[in-house]
Order: sequence, then C-alpha cells, then structure tokens
Amino acid sequence: MTEKTPDTEPAPSGQEPIPVSPGVHKRLTSGLGGFTLAMGASLILALMIYVVTPRADEQILPTVDYGSQLWVMRNDAPFTVRAPEGLPAGWRPTSSRVHGLDGEDGGPVAWHLGFVTPNDHYAALEQSNEKASEYVPRMTNSSKPLGTMRVAGHTWKKYHRADKKANSLARTLPGGVSLVVTGTAPYEELAVLAGSLKEQPKGGGLNGSSPASPSAPAADDAP
Repeated sequence: MTEKTPDTEPAPSGQEPIPVSPGVHKRLTSGLGGFTLAMGASLILALMIYVVTPRADEQILPTVDYGSQLWVMRNDAPFTVRAPEGLPAGWRPTSSRVHGLDGEDGGPVAWHLGFVTPNDHYAALEQSNEKASEYVPRMTNSSKPLGTMRVAGHTWKKYHRADKKANSLARTLPGGVSLVVTGTAPYEELAVLAGSLKEQPKGGGLNGSSPASPSAPAADDAP
C-alpha cells in the first residue's frame, strides 16, 4: 500500500515542488490560527489588567502661591482689594490671575482667585471695578438672583445655574467694586470664603507667604 503525500498546489513554471512530511504540512497550514488565538488571549489579559488597575479619575490641580498677585492688586489696583484671611485647613489655592494692570489706564481691573475646598469642590473669588450690571451676571452665569444670604453681617445675593452646576454669592460695594464667590461648592462653603474676605491695605513689601494665604496666620496672630 502506497503512503499518500499531502496535496500541493502546482509549482510555478520552471520550479519543482518541494516535498514535505505530513507533520510539517500541518504546522505550516495551521500557524495563522494559532497566532490569532495567542493574540486574542494576550488582548484579553491586557484588558483584565487595565480593568483592575486603580486609576485617578480626576486631575489633581497644582497648589499656587498667590502672594505676588495679591501684592500687585494691593498696591496698583484703583480700589481696595479684598482677600481671604483665616480660611480653615483644607482650602487649597489652585489659580490666581490679574487682569487690567497691563499698562492700559482707565479700564476695569479684575482678580480671579480659585480654590479647591476641603470637600473637593471648586470655589473662586472674582472681584472687579467693572460695571456691576455687566460683571456680576457674567461671573454668576445668571441675571436673576434666587434670594439673599447673610454672611458675616453683610447681605449677598444668591445665584444658581443648573446646567453648569454652579452656585454663586455676589455683593457690590458702595464704591462700585463687585465681589463674587462662585463654583461647584455648596452655598455653605461659598459662605466660608465670602466671610473670610478682608480689606488689604496698600503698601508693604512682597511676601512669599502672604498673610491672606490659608496656610499663614492672620496678622493679629503673627509673632
């Protein structure tokens, strides 16, 4: 009885077919399927590792020192600036920007100071001598107050923007300067920021550890 050899495709013209054993033929014709299975198993393993590996869902914002911006506002702003003093532990400043002190006289001046609260919400102080009827609606994302809230003996108007999940407290001073505390923080935390605001006298040198910084002691408590 004659042993059959695996069928082979016709060789190209001028070339002789190369005979192979049945075992070699099987490995050559089944290699692609084995490779596909191996790749699939590797992808499944990689997906399982990705799923079980802990990941941070939110970006951690850096802590900033706003002492230089406070010094500039205190000495160069055309109004008496207010800054937080004595905030409880856990309030972390994450952003500070000054606008309007770039050499153009007569325009409005504004200071933004943002914080992450102890409960991981966002709260920002916005203040400017811009016209209140334009500045407050823009900062609060609303033109209709919901009511009022008493904070440290002062009346603040309450605002809410549902689609942005934003709460705001706003107050316009007799001289026309507007103060807005706004963010994703609840009104109770916004009131803590609003109640900490103190007038900052002009003059004084640049201090890297600002007395208005949450981590620094109040002026009366300093040694």
